[in-house]
Amino acid sequence: MKVINTAEVPVAERFAFWREVTAKVWVPCNLRCEPHLESRFQAGLRISEFGPVQASLMTATPYSVERTPKLIRQSDPGILMLVCTVRGHGVMTQDGRRTEFGPGDLVLADTSRPYRAELSPDVPGSQVLVLCLPRSLLPFPQRDLRRLAGVRLRSDQGMGALSSQFLLQLARHLHELGPSDTARLATLTLDVFTAALATALDAPDVVPPQARRRVLMAQIFSFIRRNLGDPQLTPDAIASAHHISLRYLHKLFHQEGHTVAGWIRERRLERCLRDLADPRLADRPINAIAARWGFGSAAHFSQVFRGAYGLSPGQFRRQCAQATGLCAPT
Repeated sequence: MKVINTAEVPVAERFAFWREVTAKVWVPCNLRCEPHLESRFQAGLRISEFGPVQASLMTATPYSVERTPKLIRQSDPGILMLVCTVRGHGVMTQDGRRTEFGPGDLVLADTSRPYRAELSPDVPGSQVLVLCLPRSLLPFPQRDLRRLAGVRLRSDQGMGALSSQFLLQLARHLHELGPSDTARLATLTLDVFTAALATALDAPDVVPPQARRRVLMAQIFSFIRRNLGDPQLTPDAIASAHHISLRYLHKLFHQEGHTVAGWIRERRLERCLRDLADPRLADRPINAIAARWGFGSAAHFSQVFRGAYGLSPGQFRRQCAQATGLCAPT
């Protein structure tokens, strides 16, 4: 991962430095910052490569960018930018479409045509995740992609919601990812990018079957993680939520080398293990932690915990407490 921050640059030179950085990382644009804000301008980037997709997490104080016809004639790499807002608000205008965006929203920009975007001056520090991909790698005609430029993609349901959730999680954990992680996520990142656009274009058949399966599995995994604390999280409930048959759900997990119930149990155990090791939760009863993550029976939880880790929840908690010099409740 590459990290760039204006904190290392003299205040008077920061905005000019940032103009050069963004031109190299993305494409040349005219940057503008209000005079009363430029003296306090700050920005930073974390850049990772996910196969053909470049992911850049930008944190910045308010400013605006404009991609002009002149700049396009000077440099046109044919890049599409999918922007996911993590924090803050802003506005993008392209092809006569003006789109306001906020946390979780996805907006597509085509760098081969003029556009303008700005971060809201009412938010002192915004954060956006920008995915860049050569347009030639996507299975869509240029005329179809043009329909989406400058449009906010729906992030409240279906594939749009999955794409938003995936990108928000990617933004939160980007700093933790090593080379093996980025290699493993490369295909899924491209699949999510493609599936989000295919859904917006109402062209799901454009996405290859294997890619659709990977995206569906990512959606199911995300759904399970969000609902681990629900004791009614059953295979039937998961299949119903994703409009697939119970048989097909089991087939998907079998292809991944898991069972549905086993995968849920493993994720619940991981959350319980984390909470039991957390000194801030030392006063919380073990059965309360088990219930928090969907275990309806304390005895059953103790049994599966011992089967997974070789000791009881109480023994594990005491070991963690001894390692940190704390006293754990029995």
